[in-house]
Amino acid sequence: MTAISVLFDLDGVIIDTETQYDIFWRKTGEEYQLADGFEHIVKGTTMSNILSRHLSHLSEEEQKKIEDANHQFEQTMSYEPIPGALEFIDKLKAAGIKIGLVTSSDDKKLKIVFNRLPIKELFDTIVSSDRITEGKPHPMCFLLGAKDLGALPDQCIVFEDSFQGIDAGNAAGMKVVGLSTTNPESAIQNKVWKVIPDFRELTLEDLYN
Repeated sequence: MTAISVLFDLDGVIIDTETQYDIFWRKTGEEYQLADGFEHIVKGTTMSNILSRHLSHLSEEEQKKIEDANHQFEQTMSYEPIPGALEFIDKLKAAGIKIGLVTSSDDKKLKIVFNRLPIKELFDTIVSSDRITEGKPHPMCFLLGAKDLGALPDQCIVFEDSFQGIDAGNAAGMKVVGLSTTNPESAIQNKVWKVIPDFRELTLEDLYN
């Protein structure tokens, strides 16, 4: 079999958090009279991108207020695994496949997640928003993850749920498996290599076919 490495997004892929973030960003969008469906527009990208692309008209004080409110909200969130995700990662590890976590979350958020869900040691590398200057859909994060693992882009398989993340994986020249946890299968099937609802039925062999 051809050697592969696997790069996982976090929210909506390993942990079931996207509907919770919808609540925060919908409320923020309404409070600041932003575009309808603002929670969908910002999904999958970094806080710095959200601030620079969508909230740059606000004062630095207001932007800081939103960032702090987001971190406070993250303290209250639940971090339940997507069905089968941790078991599938265990299969990858047992097979000697290198894996990385590539997320738009910052290190402060990851500290919360890892305290609630002890998965940090499962990954051979972690790329957070604090390690990059361009967020998804730019491919920088996935290319950095591949570099960390000593893998070429065409040797990497990406698991993503958001349009921004899927576009980033494709732009990096990697195979993308889309999870229909955030967007319906019909919306992402033409953008990805495979679509899965979760990891319960996925086998290692599926990654080679």
